[in-house]
Amino acid sequence: MVEELNNVHVETPEVGNIVKGIVTKVEEKQVIVEIENCKHSGIIPISELSSLHVEKASDVISENDELELKVLKVEDEALVLSKRAVDAEKAWDSLEQKFNTKEVFEAEVKDVVKGGLVVDLGVRGFIPASLVEAHFVEDFSDYMGKTLSLIVVELDREKNRVILSHRAVIEKEQTEKKSFILDSLKVGSTIEGTVQRLTDFGAFVDIGGIDGLVHISQLSHTHIEKPSEVVEEGQKVTVKVLSVDRDNERISLSIKETLPGPWSNITDKVKPGDVLEGEVRRLVSFGAFVEILPGVEGLVHISQISNKHIGTPQEVLEEKQVVKVKVLDVNEADQRISLSIRELEESPKATDEDFRQYQAQEESTSGFQLGEMIGDQLKKLK
Repeated sequence: MVEELNNVHVETPEVGNIVKGIVTKVEEKQVIVEIENCKHSGIIPISELSSLHVEKASDVISENDELELKVLKVEDEALVLSKRAVDAEKAWDSLEQKFNTKEVFEAEVKDVVKGGLVVDLGVRGFIPASLVEAHFVEDFSDYMGKTLSLIVVELDREKNRVILSHRAVIEKEQTEKKSFILDSLKVGSTIEGTVQRLTDFGAFVDIGGIDGLVHISQLSHTHIEKPSEVVEEGQKVTVKVLSVDRDNERISLSIKETLPGPWSNITDKVKPGDVLEGEVRRLVSFGAFVEILPGVEGLVHISQISNKHIGTPQEVLEEKQVVKVKVLDVNEADQRISLSIRELEESPKATDEDFRQYQAQEESTSGFQLGEMIGDQLKKLK
């Protein structure tokens, strides 16, 4: 309806019309606005200010704000208006486009409720707890007021249902990051990483958004029973890339190959003539391997095990036995060290029984007895 007042055309809007107004007063439970070219003032009930619950009108509206509003009711003295209805109309069009294109957008968390988070998109948007992060979150109180990147995963205009996900955005970024890392990794390259978790068979290391496995055999040059002996979660480490399986997203890494080998500069640590203590690690038919330094084994040839004749090393040695050895030779190029146990043993002394056996052998080979020789000498004296 159009009227003329003081030569100025004024209109009386009808229900459903969209009007523009300026906020003239903000009360606790409602807002008063002045409508352009209208003799009526407008009232916005607090329930029509936002799609979310509002405690005080001043929390969301200030004086002199310019608003676009929908007419809900026309009364004699004022118009009942809704900001929420206009915001929702615009929001649904925008959300449908975002849903169809999987567009990522940002929104501020306005409320933390049982089961998830709430954002204001012009309509109420809900982020279920399971779709907030890629990991489990026990307490969501810190998310209040936080801005999150989101995508629309479910939309139902009739039911006024908008389901959002921050987790999907994170997982998409992680996938893209993994692909980039996998494509850029080169076998043989050395990179930095952080130990994420330990298992019985090795350690998983984060190398910038994707985990690689350092098998237990690649953690140290020395034999270890469990990974926690040499690394711990959160530790920064240098790793070498051994292999990359892009299809299955598997990366094999090594810490051992970035460390100086136990044989490096071995001639500065071990020299011929040195007497050392070591542990018997392996027994073989031709001798015993003794570890004299972590990761460094030398061979005690069977001929160097004992001053006594032995048929097998097992006759005098056993695995894990601690022994003293003398270094005979060091070959760093071939990673070989010759050792001797025999040279540290005292030579056996001849016993009376040994002498008697020797004497008996000498007499039998000469063809006569010692007594006969003495008897002959006595006869000559007579």
